[in-house]
Amino acid sequence: MGVIHIDTDILIIGGGAAGCFAAVEIYKKSPNCQVVIMEKAHIERSGCLAMGLNAINAYLHSGQTPESYVSYVEREFEGVIRKDLVYTIAQGLNEAVKDVEKMGIPIEKNEDGTYKKRGKRSIRIFGERLKPILAEAVTKTTARVLNRVVATNFIYNGEHICGVFGYGIKDSKFYVVRAKAVIVATGGASGIYRPNNPGEARHLIWYCPWNAGTGYAMGIRAGAEMTSFENRFVALRVKDVHAATGTIAVGVHSKQINARGEDYLELYYKHLGGNKCLTNHRLLATVEETKAGRGPCYLDTTPLNDADERRLKEDFLNMNPQIILLWASEGMNPRKKPVEIQGTEPFVVGGHCQAGYWIDKERRTTLKGLYAAGEVAGGAPKKYVSGTWVEARIAATTALEDIKGVFLEDIDSGLIQNEKTRVLTPLTRKSGISPSEVRERLQKIMDEYAGGISMNYALHEERLLEARRLLKGLKGRLKDIAAVNNYNLVEALECIDRIDVARVLVEHLIYRKETRWACYQTRLDYPKKDDSRWLTFVNSIYNAKTDEIKMVERPLC
Repeated sequence: MGVIHIDTDILIIGGGAAGCFAAVEIYKKSPNCQVVIMEKAHIERSGCLAMGLNAINAYLHSGQTPESYVSYVEREFEGVIRKDLVYTIAQGLNEAVKDVEKMGIPIEKNEDGTYKKRGKRSIRIFGERLKPILAEAVTKTTARVLNRVVATNFIYNGEHICGVFGYGIKDSKFYVVRAKAVIVATGGASGIYRPNNPGEARHLIWYCPWNAGTGYAMGIRAGAEMTSFENRFVALRVKDVHAATGTIAVGVHSKQINARGEDYLELYYKHLGGNKCLTNHRLLATVEETKAGRGPCYLDTTPLNDADERRLKEDFLNMNPQIILLWASEGMNPRKKPVEIQGTEPFVVGGHCQAGYWIDKERRTTLKGLYAAGEVAGGAPKKYVSGTWVEARIAATTALEDIKGVFLEDIDSGLIQNEKTRVLTPLTRKSGISPSEVRERLQKIMDEYAGGISMNYALHEERLLEARRLLKGLKGRLKDIAAVNNYNLVEALECIDRIDVARVLVEHLIYRKETRWACYQTRLDYPKKDDSRWLTFVNSIYNAKTDEIKMVERPLC
């Protein structure tokens, strides 16, 4: 198998919303800067937004300020956020949206030319072609795109990041990409917990099923400091197809009802804020209704008029067409039957919640030469896609400044050979454990012992300690993982990445001994929020030599 060597100024890992925007931003600021994007799929339809988007959920309307946005996010996350990061995002939201509109995204407008509101901090868009439009913008730059190349590890010399190793899914080549700076924009992690839908439908989940947490795992193995993995995200979504409930609840103002037709948020959960409660409390109330025997729960679409129903279907066609196909196949009309909702499995993300790299205000990670943007960057929840663009702009600007006077490092041939061997060994095994067997075992462990769907997301020390023990044993079995072709090899590498992320996640869940974000992080043995002790960030640093995860606390910023 051949080895391809590539040199560049800035390497971007991940060609999603953040990665594409970063490449465009670098070109605008420095047209002669050499940029490479390494993308596991194809940038035209990759990442979380591959299917499109019908709203931009982070935008400041008239009368709103960065300060008011920070206050909103701080309330949603019970006081534990990086205010400095959220503030810098809020400052750049509207400009980033305007820039993407210039790339070609159609945004719905009022007669006076202002953007049409969907919610208090969101606007309506026709975003089915969001990713193709971003990809087209990249083609107008000088960036080189490596589609179908999966990143496997950072090239780290012990002092700073020098580049990235990758493997070509189509060409079976091993890539060694040297760079003066690396921006990681690989998204969050799905597939760690057992999903709602089994078997052949297991990939029909809320979050992109191919976001395996690779960017997290690469950073973990290199010793980067991570933050807030215990702040998992569980989405409240339309049952079976996992379409966005916000499209219904915010878009056409439908209320949550139980099987009795009761507005249960107002009737039973007024103490949590009723219909104005926090996002995670909407999920909590739905879980509690089901436990109390008043489920299933629904979004009540029966009062919709003809125009509302048409608008609802159009919105879903811009983002999640499966629900329209489901309604058509079942002969269902949302005006005649309410839409059933349920919680998803937990995910590790830095966009809706705040799991990710510990970064400074300029988006530098704790590893020199490595920058983070988007879902993979921690500490700044509720950033959504527009916040991702802002972080991409900040990371790109910082990287451009930092590479001045920096030279490419020579890469030790032994390091290259070791990584090449690690990556390809599963293909050489005649027999062993398949990636699907590893995935199913991982998901079973996490579901049953680390607060998955079957446990109603609840956690306690004894089960988490068992998860720790079982995950360590599962990692030991990875020496036997086997692959029969390139696609199977990618699945094997994804299993390795997910297990590394899962181990860090469990340590975070063990360490925070309180319940701060109900459902996202419910501790049965510590059921109360404890501001006197836990108004702090829980961070971790992995030591590859000792295979130990060191937990550290950082003060609020």
